[in-house]
Amino acid sequence: MHNEFPALLGAGLILLFIFYLGYLAIKIKLPNVILYIILGIILADVVHDSELLHFASEIGIVLLFFLLGLEFNIDRLGGIAKRIWPSGLLDVFLSLGVTTGIALLFGLDLFSSFLVGGIVYATSSSITAKLLDDRGRMANTETEFILAILIFEDLVAPIVVAILFGVSSGESFTSVNFLILVGKIVGLTGFAIILGKTLFKRFEKFLDKIDDEDFKIALLIGIALSYGGLALFLGLSEVLGAFLAGMMLAEIGKIEKVEQTVYPVRDLMLPTFFIYFGTTINLGDGVPMAGLLVTIIVWSVFSKVLLGIIGGPLYGLSKRASMRAGFSLCARGEFSVVIASVATGMLKIFSGLYIVIAAFVGMLLFEQAGKIANKVYGKPVKKKKNLKVPGS
Repeated sequence: MHNEFPALLGAGLILLFIFYLGYLAIKIKLPNVILYIILGIILADVVHDSELLHFASEIGIVLLFFLLGLEFNIDRLGGIAKRIWPSGLLDVFLSLGVTTGIALLFGLDLFSSFLVGGIVYATSSSITAKLLDDRGRMANTETEFILAILIFEDLVAPIVVAILFGVSSGESFTSVNFLILVGKIVGLTGFAIILGKTLFKRFEKFLDKIDDEDFKIALLIGIALSYGGLALFLGLSEVLGAFLAGMMLAEIGKIEKVEQTVYPVRDLMLPTFFIYFGTTINLGDGVPMAGLLVTIIVWSVFSKVLLGIIGGPLYGLSKRASMRAGFSLCARGEFSVVIASVATGMLKIFSGLYIVIAAFVGMLLFEQAGKIANKVYGKPVKKKKNLKVPGS
């Protein structure tokens, strides 16, 4: 009789934990991402080397970026870029560029500094979008700007991941290596666009002919995993490959047909990514680089508020709406976790602590965004309706 803990039992228990934490997150109104990472930290000694958890996490993150890519066909990308590019580039400079500079000043090497900049750069799309919906702010004037910034970051983040992945995989990295890396990214992107405009142009009609949902799931997830795997084969990140796979299918008329099939599998697998990330964080060594951590947390908030104050008016927002937008963009989450997965050692612990703290702080600032804007600019004056006097 063998007493080895069955992997099947472990998988079942993790799924039950995912259910409970998801339910708890709704009750206590916290991002479930944070709870999943904390669970991973708690379970680190038990499931740290679990190949099953690692593989499930890979599928989850691939499907997340695959569904994200579905939102971006070529025409939509062009339309978004025309309005948001000044604010988007400002965001890259403040959150990615300046943060990289701060990390360099604290003595980190260029790769580690760029990695910290990448972690700080992207606002959590899932947390921010959910808060906008839950708090009834979808109709606010600043919401379109917030969503446009999230979309811009969604486009930049996979490229940042691809660069970090390429740099971390090689022992030495020269300017020639960088040009080869950029060439691979451009080539993979160009191939995806060609396939989207040719092979997948009539993909919608083909999907309509498939009545059995099982075969449809195999086809769609197979496309996502294959293109993600192709990116890995080329020395790039599977995240970029999955995003481009989504872009290929974005050219079809109704992407809802694809989304409805893939969403359930993604929702099942994605929590395992955050749990697995948590298992890689060892808090036994204390808080690493505490001075840098505090500085980065403060700057990461300030950079997004500055983005709102400067970038909002560039997009056509009022000062009040711009400030609300800035304070609503401070939460970090899934993209930061993806980028932090490249880190090792103390930098991994540093990244995990930053993400958890930044998610909490971002939520609190989102809740207070309206009140802060009112304190700075005063409460908005409601326009009185002119009442017509009968006979006048």
